[in-house]
Amino acid sequence: MNPRRLVVGISGASGFVYGVRLLQLLRELSIETHLIVSRSALLTMSHETDYKYADISALASVTHRCDDMAASVSSGSFRSLGMIVAPCSMKTLAEIANGMSSSLISRAADVTLKERRPLVLLARETPYTLAHLRNMTAVTEMGAIVAPPVPAFYARPASLDAMVDHTLGRVLDLFGLEAGTVRRWKDEHEPQCV
Repeated sequence: MNPRRLVVGISGASGFVYGVRLLQLLRELSIETHLIVSRSALLTMSHETDYKYADISALASVTHRCDDMAASVSSGSFRSLGMIVAPCSMKTLAEIANGMSSSLISRAADVTLKERRPLVLLARETPYTLAHLRNMTAVTEMGAIVAPPVPAFYARPASLDAMVDHTLGRVLDLFGLEAGTVRRWKDEHEPQCV
């Protein structure tokens, strides 16, 4: 059985808050986290939030430099429940789709796929180009799950935080982890036929 640990990558797409909140939720669930933050993500962090890298790294159990190709998470012998890239830029998606391990995020994702562990990519871009769609198809065929952070309005989110929590709760569902942040669909909400 794999230890209760997840690899978390934060790449440079808009939506840095997804990675931060994911780390918070995993900490609440007592899941060991191995964090990799790309250089572009640090730039996005400075534009979108008031966080500093020290704030984010303090949320993780272990942090790895994005250029440290000798890190434990770069090896298939490093056991985990899988990996989540939140958010996942189109550059990172392309690297994963084409087996190009130019950073520790894409290398750890490649290892996750080759070891047949769950890999969930919160692909953050709109609209998509044909290249984006082909890369999403390629990673899906490899076994990854592409989960764009699309809000579920049936949950009637009252805030941006509620939208983020619902999305991440659904992502954690894919690992069998209950974060308590998902407003579940119930039959009484279904429209009645007349």
